[in-house]
Amino acid sequence: MVRRAESRALSYEDFNAFCADLPATTHVVQWGGSDVWKVGGKVFAVGGWADDAPAFTFKTSRDGFDTLNAMPGVRPAPYLASRGMSWVQHYAPPGIEARMLKELLRESHRIVSLGLTKKRQRELGLNQPMPE
Repeated sequence: MVRRAESRALSYEDFNAFCADLPATTHVVQWGGSDVWKVGGKVFAVGGWADDAPAFTFKTSRDGFDTLNAMPGVRPAPYLASRGMSWVQHYAPPGIEARMLKELLRESHRIVSLGLTKKRQRELGLNQPMPE
């Protein structure tokens, strides 16, 4: 079986399909028609906010924030980063390759889910220890 190489850019359709496959996610359209993805009611990713090319906004670690912002096509997320939050936006080429962007979205989901109460994490089946 030959696997097709993943394209460099992620489309909004790919973004939405990927986020929908993550555990315990919900989707709403808000903030001017952006696709907003949440885990446990907390935002972990936004698709939208750019006019020219698809833009993807997500939470990252402090180290990730500094590293990603050094990449062409990536910037501190409008509104969020200016409030001291570690959020970045992939907004223009070359930006972040699709496979890496998916891993960063998965990590954003994990970071945000860890901020939920332990009770809420259990209710959603997130971050639970593996049975022995």
